[in-house]
Amino acid sequence: MRTVIDAHAHVFPGKIAAKATESIGDFYDIPMDLDGSVETLLRLKERYGVSKFLIQSVATTPQQVTSINDFIAETVRSHPDTFIGFGALHPDMENPEKEIERILSLGLKGVKLHPDFQRFEADSPAAMRLYAPMESRLPLLIHAGDKRYDYSHPRRIANILSAFPKLDVIAAHFGGWSQWDVAQEYLKGKRVWVDTSSSLYEVPPKRAKELFDRFGEDYVLFGTDYPMWKVNEELERLEQLGLSDTQMEKVLHLNVEKLLGLS
Repeated sequence: MRTVIDAHAHVFPGKIAAKATESIGDFYDIPMDLDGSVETLLRLKERYGVSKFLIQSVATTPQQVTSINDFIAETVRSHPDTFIGFGALHPDMENPEKEIERILSLGLKGVKLHPDFQRFEADSPAAMRLYAPMESRLPLLIHAGDKRYDYSHPRRIANILSAFPKLDVIAAHFGGWSQWDVAQEYLKGKRVWVDTSSSLYEVPPKRAKELFDRFGEDYVLFGTDYPMWKVNEELERLEQLGLSDTQMEKVLHLNVEKLLGLS
């Protein structure tokens, strides 16, 4: 059985999971069949043979940061063989350096930001102060691209990469959701990882393979954006790209294992 690591999954505490998932569906105008709970993700792991999930959640207010990080850390502690955790930050929070140290002490492996949900420009001064203490220490998984907004435009991701050359950045959704061509233009030649999440449902296989080749087989990670998409369907879409066995191994687990220093 092959190793599969889903490098982009959102989870929420049980009491708010359904509501949070509904809000995501409303934001993107996409029907949501899954509920965003940890329990459902565990069932998907068994049903489809997923090895691990990289889990995270987004702090829409500064006050949510610590509770989200505690929730993610506890979920990882409860299921250490299944989950890899990324912490949350918010550009309006006080003393982000202190919370970054706590994220490290909790054993979380990176930080997730979503400028469109959190309503901040990805390269604003407030955001930039988050990245400096993360450089060479914690990878950043950042939502990239949305033709409806400018918060996470690929040019802003490029500005982050230029300002912090030692920051490991995963630009989600092939570097620019709904702006895939623009992402390719701004991020070409940059040292940046991308994931496949929320892209393969829209981008035709031939074009997705072109994006894969442009970013490079060592810099693409498999992700589903759970609870938005089902892991079995995303794996089927990935298969349509016609990748070699070696390339599939890299995308499905080797690249994220190397990036995060996983054994």
